[in-house]
Amino acid sequence: MKTVRFRLNGEPRELEASGDEPLLDVLRETFKIKSIKPGCGPQKECGCCLVLIEGQPKVTCSIKIAQVEGRSILTLEGVSDNELQLYADAFQAAAGLQCGYCTPGLVLRTKYLTDQDRELTRDEIAKAIDGHLCRCTGYVKIIDAIELIHKAKRGGALPTVIDNGGVGESLQRWQGGDLALGRRPFVADIDVAGLLHGVVVLSPHARALVKRIDTTKALALPGVRAVATAKDVPGDRWVGLIYKDWPCFVAEGEEVRYVGDVVAAVAADTARIAREAAKLVEVEYEPLPAVLDPFESVKPGAPQVNPKHANVLSVTRIEKGDADAALAASAHVVTGTWQTQRIEHLFLETEACLAVPLPDGRLHMYSQGQGIFDDRRQVAAILGEPEDKLFVELVPNGGAFGGREDMTIQAQTGLLARLTGRPVRVTLTREESVRMHPKRHPLTMTYEVGCDAEGHLTAAKVRIMGDSGAYASVGGKVLERAAGHAVGPYKVPAIDIESTAAYTNNPPCGAMRGFGVNQTSFAIEGCLDLLAEKVGIDGFEMRWRNVLRNGDTYTTGQILERAVGVEKTLAAIKDDYYAAKNAGRAVGIACALKNSGLGNGAIERGHARLVVQPDGTVDLHTGFTEMGQGLLTILTQCAVEVTHLPAEVFRPQVNTRFELGAGQTTGSRATLLAGRAMIDAAEKLRADLAQGLSLDQLAGRVYVGETVIDDTTAPGETKNGKIKTHTTFGWASQMVVLDDKGALAEVVAAHDVGRALNPQQCTAQIEGAVHMGLGYALTEELPCKDGMPVTAKLREIGVLRAQHMPKVKVILVEEPEPDGPFGAKGVGEIGLVPTAGAVAGALAMFDGTRHHRLPMKESSAARAINVGHIPGDRSDWH
Repeated sequence: MKTVRFRLNGEPRELEASGDEPLLDVLRETFKIKSIKPGCGPQKECGCCLVLIEGQPKVTCSIKIAQVEGRSILTLEGVSDNELQLYADAFQAAAGLQCGYCTPGLVLRTKYLTDQDRELTRDEIAKAIDGHLCRCTGYVKIIDAIELIHKAKRGGALPTVIDNGGVGESLQRWQGGDLALGRRPFVADIDVAGLLHGVVVLSPHARALVKRIDTTKALALPGVRAVATAKDVPGDRWVGLIYKDWPCFVAEGEEVRYVGDVVAAVAADTARIAREAAKLVEVEYEPLPAVLDPFESVKPGAPQVNPKHANVLSVTRIEKGDADAALAASAHVVTGTWQTQRIEHLFLETEACLAVPLPDGRLHMYSQGQGIFDDRRQVAAILGEPEDKLFVELVPNGGAFGGREDMTIQAQTGLLARLTGRPVRVTLTREESVRMHPKRHPLTMTYEVGCDAEGHLTAAKVRIMGDSGAYASVGGKVLERAAGHAVGPYKVPAIDIESTAAYTNNPPCGAMRGFGVNQTSFAIEGCLDLLAEKVGIDGFEMRWRNVLRNGDTYTTGQILERAVGVEKTLAAIKDDYYAAKNAGRAVGIACALKNSGLGNGAIERGHARLVVQPDGTVDLHTGFTEMGQGLLTILTQCAVEVTHLPAEVFRPQVNTRFELGAGQTTGSRATLLAGRAMIDAAEKLRADLAQGLSLDQLAGRVYVGETVIDDTTAPGETKNGKIKTHTTFGWASQMVVLDDKGALAEVVAAHDVGRALNPQQCTAQIEGAVHMGLGYALTEELPCKDGMPVTAKLREIGVLRAQHMPKVKVILVEEPEPDGPFGAKGVGEIGLVPTAGAVAGALAMFDGTRHHRLPMKESSAARAINVGHIPGDRSDWH
């Protein structure tokens, strides 16, 4: 041990340390500096842990405490209040944050940049923030915020923040200022007395028999308070959102089925001790041949991957007319196989859960999941306790994108808290996160599509195979959705579609933004481009002749009676398309639709509560999850619009105080369902206010809001003689323009959002989705070798940085949905559905190469980007 002396935010500090502790850990744990966040550590790639050392920006995950001897460190906690207010206001005014996890690091980088006596162009800003990763925003509005700050520091106007507003106004994000400055805690920031630190022990094998688990040495390590295995689970070990096929612990005598399976969990006084103890847990494995190819998995005689279900997880079939006959009679037919890759969500906040035993015997769980009521149900079953013994509270997370629907470490955290009787927090490392949570499905899609001589589509025959990995998650529903959207937003008279989800020993695949529709969009848009060439028309005209309009029949047989805005979105980009084409630029175009709501026969509910408090505020309760998309802001606006009370009155929260469970925040449905329920509750409050009652007089009253959607039909079924697979859809048209070297130059995205409840945040969501879609198209992938992800490094996984983003022009089209709150439709997923198809079309125009596989890493556009380069031999990757 040695004494290390330095200055922290102007104050002299010293501590006794071994010297090799990461500065990040010391600042967060010893000095309680929580504005800096763990993200990639120790990769030096996300920027979430940035500080200024001697005035220079440095990331703390890769610096040892001994290296700051005698040096000065500045964090946001040491910046003046007036300056912090400027940063908070600018990021709010520009909508430069969504989940907010990356924002404090960006704010400190902004201070460094804008304190310098020089001008800054947007390109210079983009390059300067290359060390920062944002998964939500697409960087456009981050750069807007930095420009605002730069100008304000030089005498320009201060940014104007909209702090009150109803529907249609750009109200500032709920808690956005505190998020920007790192003041609103995430789960890993919450400190409680007596806290223990938990670590899980993961399987190193994709498939193996667990012969023995010995925790003796781990338990003997000083500071260890508990080591849990399957033997310690008092209730049901098996969990799952649809099928209970996923054990929270794999027991002796059972098989591990993927490299994220948990065999033990440790609770100790410090995180370091817990990790040392985890290494001491002895597990004897007998490795077994892994099933890694979904086509091999579904063959007779293949080893059964999961004991709870056959290897064929689901098959969805959709038939309309005689596709074979229609194809035979078509003037033009194209065929091909399109393949898409496994994708890592790469939310910047890794999974964390905190469980705190309460004096009354309940367990208070702080969750960042996408469905706290599902968390409560599953953890209670594992603990063998009634659900009312758990109080679950959402801590809005640092991004999710579908990756937090399934539980990861909530069950293990709860069990460790019960075994020790003390608060326990488990926080995954980046590598553990990449191994554990479900991914986007890799799909193999074979298409045969025909049209007549004028380019009108006649038929489509489609076969889809999806690798769902070791556990069901929502994989069957993803492949069901892929089937339903397999021919995109186009009229196709004859259809023959079969979509299969298969178990393998690869990491599970489940929900990720787009939910199977991104994949099929890439394929059908490629088919339309190929047919357009045969007909002799351009991409715009091919789509214009075939897009769905009111009164047309969708793929599933549903007659679209209203709110079909794809034609309007296509018209909105027409001038940009032909301007680029006439200028000799390579331009690609694609259209898309994405359902809002689960549909397909699911009964969907939305619940809300408004509770008037004695201090004149109103608690706004919902069961859906805020994960950066702005849901709590939107619900506040709905309440403001109905009651005419100021926005500052409302206090959004998500917990299990009321029974508001309505399933996961998924399927672009939170605004649809929660918004409708909030309007219902707010109208009841408004009625009392209209009677002349004040909030003081209404203190203690609870206003109940409810909504239900129960008129959709499962594939192949009818209700009241009608097929209605979805309540409503978002619609979009996008075009991508390349420069003269074949690199990304511009994206124009026209989206029918029904009604833009918050236009600025709606635009920001679409910009962020386009960013994710471009990465999906060109650079992002998570291949596995022998079932193990080949990398957990952020740059190798391939998420785009600010300097890689082209100009993005968003056009909001409003074709109101009568069943939506104030006409709104969901926009969370549709933003990246058409992007890859548009990129592929532009690349084909640029050099004549038609890409059938994602990511298109060999393309000119990908070669211009310096991320996504994974070393190693690709021949045995899956």
